[in-house]
This record gives sequence, structure tokens and C-alpha cells, in this order.
Amino acid sequence: MNYTWILEPDEKYEVINNKHDTGYKYLLSVKRVFLQLLKSFVDKSWVNDIDEDNVENINKSFILQDFKGKEADLVYKVKINEQEIFFYILMELQSTVDFQMPYRLLQYMLEIWRTILNDTQSKLNITSIERKDFKLPVIVPCVLYNGRYNWTVSRNFKETLAAFEIFDDYILDFKYILFDVARYSEDELFKIGNLVSAIFYIDQKTQHDEIIERLKKLLNLLKNLSVSDFDIFQTWVRNIITKGMEKKEVEQIEDIFIENKEAEQMIYAIEIAMKEMKQKGKAEGKAEGKAEGKAEGKAEGKAEGMAQGRTEGIIEGEFNAKLKIAKNLISIGMSIDQVGAVTGLPTEEIQKILN
Repeated sequence: MNYTWILEPDEKYEVINNKHDTGYKYLLSVKRVFLQLLKSFVDKSWVNDIDEDNVENINKSFILQDFKGKEADLVYKVKINEQEIFFYILMELQSTVDFQMPYRLLQYMLEIWRTILNDTQSKLNITSIERKDFKLPVIVPCVLYNGRYNWTVSRNFKETLAAFEIFDDYILDFKYILFDVARYSEDELFKIGNLVSAIFYIDQKTQHDEIIERLKKLLNLLKNLSVSDFDIFQTWVRNIITKGMEKKEVEQIEDIFIENKEAEQMIYAIEIAMKEMKQKGKAEGKAEGKAEGKAEGKAEGKAEGMAQGRTEGIIEGEFNAKLKIAKNLISIGMSIDQVGAVTGLPTEEIQKILN
């Protein structure tokens, strides 16, 4: 028996503040982009059986209270071979890896099932959930992660349980799909060559100069995107990636994405931005070098002065000692020439002693 499962949207749907969470939520809330994500990065035959007309975005969040405002999620209802499947996508875009992720996903899945049952019964007055042929809908958990650290969390739930090996098939288990943004290689992303891969490629870097460099590499890919996909891409970059940049850096990226700009014009704008970055780098390097040179010069001057002073002190000490010896020699009746031969002092200095 097939049911039409109902999951009602949430009127108090919460908007999160993290720039990447907001960006990916904006991106994947577009049905065709969500479908593009699955078909590009999930190597399973069933993805080819999904049609966009059979995809429904459920405007509802299941984020745990401890993570409110820190992360985002999305729920999709998808019909595959006349069966309704729910996809739950958690956007794990924090700086650290949460090793309790499988347990968190289990909590979300249980809450989704509970909500589906309640919403379906109240909407359709279904009272047959205790029948033998009754089955809950499948929920496919997914995690989107863009952190720098390797994702070392267990992919299977049972592996988070102590002594799971002993009980084999008698314990609860599931596996989640992981979209590990930073781990896709440049070759992989360029081979896929669509909107999602372009965004993943840009999102792997955070510095302004690195993003400009990557935009240049992406030009051939971008000019082959549909108008709507290109609009989404430039909105992503201009409103998500540029957050936290300096005003001048934001303006450079804005100049690259002038409305209706052709690829050639974008190349020109990127070249200008790169030239300005190089000039800025040279100026900063020159200033730093000058300051460093002054500091080193000052330090070297101080060391040189100390060394010179020490040398001069030694010479002066030796000279005074020679004068003292010369006085003693003169006092016992030695001639100027004899004193000069013994001490090495110039005749003029010996003459001064005599005077």
C-alpha cells in the first residue's frame, strides 16, 4: 500500500545567520539545483530516476535547540518509482567536526517520522498505521560539509556504538551521504562543469586574491551556464563570498559581475583586479621592506657602534699605557729615539711628554 505522506511547512521557519549556511540554503532551496547536487555527486543508479516535477521542497527545519542559529537544514520529498522518499540535508559548516553527527542525524530522522505521522493522520484522517502492511517512508540523511579538516566521523551509525561488532545485524544502523566540499579536486569539479561544482570550487578558498584567481579559471565553465544558473552563481559570490572582505575587494568582485557582461569583458575585469592586487602587493612589499631595512639598519648600526667603541677603547687604553712607559723611560735618561724604539710612539708624542 502506498501512502501520500504529508509534512506540513513550518510557519515559524527560522532563518540562520551564518553566511555559508544562508548561502547553501538559498542555493539548494532551488529544486533543480538540489537535483543537480544529487546527480553530480551521488554515484547511485536511483538518482537518474528522479524528475524535477517529482521534487518538493518542504519549508521546515528540524535543527536541535543546541544548534539553533549555528547551522541550517533542508527537507525534500521526492517521488522515485512511485514511492515517496524524504531527503534530509544538514549543512555542517562549522570550524570543527562533530563526532556525534550520526546520533544527531538519528534524532532528526526520528523527529521527521514523528511529524510525518502526525501531519498525515491529521490531514487525511488515516487510522491504518497499525496495519500489517503499513510502512514508514524512507529518509535519506545527507551532510554538506565545507570545513578545512578531514571528515573523520563514522559514516555508519552502528560504528558509533560500543561493541557493535558483536551483535552484527541486531543493532540499529544507517549510512548518510556526505558532500565534502573541500575534498573535491579541481579536476573533478571541472569535469562535472555545472553550477554546483563551480560554487564548490569557489567555496574551497577564502582569501580575496585566491577567489579572483579561481574566477579566472572558471570563465570557460561560467560562460556555458544557463542564464538562470549564472545569476544564482553571481548572487552567491556577491552576497555570500564577499562578506567580511574590505570595501575595495568587494568592489573589485562587483566589477567582474556587471549585468549582462560577456565572458571577454569578465576576463578584462579580472585582469584589472589581478593587476591591482599585484600593484598593492608590490607597494606593501616595498613598504615592509623599507621598514624592515630601517629596523635592520638601526640594529646593525647599534652593533657596529658598539664594536667600534670597543675597538677605540682598546686602542686608547694601549696608547695610554705606552705614554706611561715612555714617561718612565724618559725619567731614567733615555733619548727620544730610544723611547720611540721601545714604545713605538711617534716622536711628536714623546716630545709632548718632554715639554
